[in-house]
Amino acid sequence: MFRAVGSALKRNKEAFNGIARGFTTSSHQAFTSNITAATVTSASSSSLAGNSFYGLPSLLKGQNASMFRKMSTVASISSESKEGLKHLVTGGPQARKWVGIWLFGSATWVFSMVVLGGVTRLTRSGLSMTDWKFTGEFPPLSDEAWVCEFEKYMQSPEYKRVNKGMNLEDFKFIYWMEYAHRMWGRGLGIMFALPFSYFLRKGYITLRLGVQLSGLFALGAGQGLIGWWMVKSGLEEPPSEYSQPRVSPYRLAAHLTSAFAIYCGLFWTALSVVMPEPPAESLAWVRGAAKVKKLALPVSLIVGITAISGAFVAGNDAGRAFNTFPKMGDTWIPDNIFEMKPLLRNFFENTATVQLDHRLLATTTLIAIGTMWWFTRKLDIHPAVKALIGSTVGMTAVQVTLGVSTLLSYVPVSLGSAHQAGALTLLTLMLLLNHTLRRPSPSLLKSLPQVAKSNFS
Repeated sequence: MFRAVGSALKRNKEAFNGIARGFTTSSHQAFTSNITAATVTSASSSSLAGNSFYGLPSLLKGQNASMFRKMSTVASISSESKEGLKHLVTGGPQARKWVGIWLFGSATWVFSMVVLGGVTRLTRSGLSMTDWKFTGEFPPLSDEAWVCEFEKYMQSPEYKRVNKGMNLEDFKFIYWMEYAHRMWGRGLGIMFALPFSYFLRKGYITLRLGVQLSGLFALGAGQGLIGWWMVKSGLEEPPSEYSQPRVSPYRLAAHLTSAFAIYCGLFWTALSVVMPEPPAESLAWVRGAAKVKKLALPVSLIVGITAISGAFVAGNDAGRAFNTFPKMGDTWIPDNIFEMKPLLRNFFENTATVQLDHRLLATTTLIAIGTMWWFTRKLDIHPAVKALIGSTVGMTAVQVTLGVSTLLSYVPVSLGSAHQAGALTLLTLMLLLNHTLRRPSPSLLKSLPQVAKSNFS
């Protein structure tokens, strides 16, 4: 795969160098001739802007859909001829549309992988397969093969301490769950690699985008290794005879964080392909967006840290302890939160401390996002930015409700999976908000009026 990427990028070397140096004389002449054929009016700018946000109107319905169709404007034609907007995809609007669809589809697939991984963990299926091959393998297709796999599992600590007496039919269920999770990940690799190769061959992928996507593909390939590294820790004997076998919380956090990083990279790149310019109808809205961004960046960091802390809750099975709210049992703060030595271990391995951390971080997230909404509600900003902030507040409230309900219900599979999906949904909204708050290009800034000429309906 990487050899093919390198070959394709090498074949397009001259084109990439042209992008890096700016338009060459011939390309500038061709671009100028296209400009001459165009009508230099604000109406034509609006029609161009409609192509800069493919697919995203489907994320929102009703009035928000029409608003998001108008989210982005591009530079005026005269400004474009001087500086040129450097797209991540060559080949025109249609090429950007198809590359954007592919990247959004890949991000959606990763989202489903995260949810499926949560279901696999909550059903205690992750340790059912006691070996791993990078290329994958066929599932048991005969009774003898099933018995062989079951005998391997019977040698594992999980069977001996948790599932002793499990019959073959029950084993088949957890085996199929883990097998589906692994094969869904391999399917993602194929779904990503084939279109990538096609777009490279067509010359649509610029050098910058090619490097970004190659890095994401490498991280995705490594995700399988990280997953097995995590599972392998759960196949080892627990430190004491009273401990239940489970995967290392550090490795689970690494696995989940890596999945989140791949998703964020794909989603952000897809947005950059279909929306090269942020929504900007006036300089006043640009200044307002800059003020919002100062709040959105630290809030996003808090959201990310809270999500990662959830991985340590899962890794320590901390959700099945202190199933009361708002107190933890009979107290606000348990007595044993610092019983481990050295002190730092408590924040990652102590069940009470890990759950307390997650509660505090979730509360901080709720307060931070509420504060962001409060301080931005009267700012002169793009209606799309206002809608995103409002959606983020609503999603935060839903996520906190899911978290409390999951805890009080002793972590059922349905609520636990929904809570994990909610974390990624909230992160998605924060990504979209930060992408929308980017500073426009100099060429677009030159073309903007001081105040928006019209309101969104």
